[in-house]
Amino acid sequence: MGRVSVFLSDDLEKKLRFKTIERFGGRKGDLSKAIEEAVKTWVEI
Repeated sequence: MGRVSVFLSDDLEKKLRFKTIERFGGRKGDLSKAIEEAVKTWVEI
């Protein structure tokens, strides 16, 4: 499994965290799951 470090604006990070909690519930690992889903969507386009 790879590791990537990224920097996001504070506003985007906050929105990402709230959306992740809405969609997945906020359990451990959910943020990684949400980001992986977003990257897969972006790469497939």
